[in-house]
Amino acid sequence: MNEALLLHSVQNRLNDFYARRIAKLSALDLKKTLKRKNPYLFRAVGLLDANEVIDRLLRDFMSSSDETIFGDAFFEPLAKDLAAGTSSPTEGVDIVMESETSYKAIAVKSGPSVFNAQSRRRQNQEFQALRSRMMKLQKHFEAIVGYSYGKKTSAPNENRIFAEMAGQTFWAELTGDKDCYLKIIGAMQDLPVRHKDRFNEEWAKAKNRFAKEFIADFCDDDGAINWNRLLEFNSGSK
Repeated sequence: MNEALLLHSVQNRLNDFYARRIAKLSALDLKKTLKRKNPYLFRAVGLLDANEVIDRLLRDFMSSSDETIFGDAFFEPLAKDLAAGTSSPTEGVDIVMESETSYKAIAVKSGPSVFNAQSRRRQNQEFQALRSRMMKLQKHFEAIVGYSYGKKTSAPNENRIFAEMAGQTFWAELTGDKDCYLKIIGAMQDLPVRHKDRFNEEWAKAKNRFAKEFIADFCDDDGAINWNRLLEFNSGSK
């Protein structure tokens, strides 16, 4: 594996990841976010002031958003950069590794819990459609779903034609380097720390912006949260 390429790719992907995180945070809207949350839960866990509510909202949002952003901005393009293959234009397949005798189709996923029954079935159908088109080439066809972290590894079975590989196994399959998964995290160096200051600035601005709006709309004059008003906004009939 070309380690200069690894370093360059990892750092570019981190730059993109943080740019997308900050853009998400900057564009976040309090009212839209509150409409998707559970006011009963906020009350039940004893949130007492606007800052506690806002902190909970922001942390919940970023926790769910980061996993998706990281898969799209970091793992998937990094895998394409490092693979000894080419990007695939086929639906449901990210990378193709082709030789004179074999055709290997790889779908890159972030973590091992991305599938439900419907999406797993759809992934299998996409591989089956590609295999049907490849039959005329008379090459050995292999389909792989690769998870960027975790330990999930399994062979094809009667319900699916694709193998599953995760973590070290997946990155080694992709690059031929059994230590690739370790080298990826090492290549991050101090870049996350350097990005963190900029992100924290945006976090503070979002928190202040949300708190100002929340207090104006959902707090009484004495500063107490007006739970009835919040619940009417969230769940009341139009």
